[in-house]
Amino acid sequence: MPSIVRQYRSYPELSQHNSQTTRDNMGSAQHDVDLQDFGSIFSLEGKVAVVTGGSRGLGLNAASGLMQAGCSKVYITSRKAKACEEAVAALNALPNKRPGAVAISVPADSSKISEIERLAAEVAKTTDHVDILFANAGATWGAPFETHPENAFSKVMDLNVKSVFYTVQKFAPLLQKRATIESPSRIIVTASVAGLGVGTLGENATYAYSVSKAAAIHLAKNLAVELGPRGIITNAIAPGFYPTKMASGLLELQGGAAALAAEVPNKRLGQPEDLAGLVVFLSSRAASHINGAVITTDGGSLLSRGRL
Repeated sequence: MPSIVRQYRSYPELSQHNSQTTRDNMGSAQHDVDLQDFGSIFSLEGKVAVVTGGSRGLGLNAASGLMQAGCSKVYITSRKAKACEEAVAALNALPNKRPGAVAISVPADSSKISEIERLAAEVAKTTDHVDILFANAGATWGAPFETHPENAFSKVMDLNVKSVFYTVQKFAPLLQKRATIESPSRIIVTASVAGLGVGTLGENATYAYSVSKAAAIHLAKNLAVELGPRGIITNAIAPGFYPTKMASGLLELQGGAAALAAEVPNKRLGQPEDLAGLVVFLSSRAASHINGAVITTDGGSLLSRGRL
């Protein structure tokens, strides 16, 4: 409790200003309808974004949305240089991206701290700031309880949790460069509904994945409190099933797309626009007062599993 009190006391002038503004305008209909530039509230005009794990799947879906929402630069990174180049070529060919906007390939292995440091240094060569960091790089592993390998467990935990922390740490100076309390920079962490409930069990149990995504959610909450006063807000997204390459094995095991969709309350699986729209929203001015949240994008499937 003392630390919380100290944190509030560090902004007395802000608190006094907000209280005075509220008193002066209370009961004013004109004040209540006067939204600031609402027509552009979802625009990312001129923003600079970095997407880890951005060469395919959810990362590339998000990168496409960021480009089409107005970002001037979107840096794409993943382990494989060829995959990054292919992703960047597709992004740069988008017909409705911002004039002059560019996607830039910076291959790096996010499982290694030295590579994360190199990634941040490479990005800093062509921009003096970053507005949006989508920490999306991740891995999974399925194996039975009795034979679940230690090295696989460690690999998943390291990439899905430790690497997320160090990616944020190394990019924090760039994120803070132009961040303000009124116009904060954004960190979005990819978690999963598996981190909010019980994941896949049995012959292809994903113990490390489920635990790592629960940890990623809690990490995002801690970062939200740590970095919020610096003008950086952090949120996590928890996708349900999206038919990506990483999820293809599970798709087959569950009997195909139709069988999985039948278990979702709104009877379909996630689509690229669903993921991209959520990332754009969290990156935009519309979400500037959302900090430390975890937002599911699963069509209600997590709730459906909990029915009595």
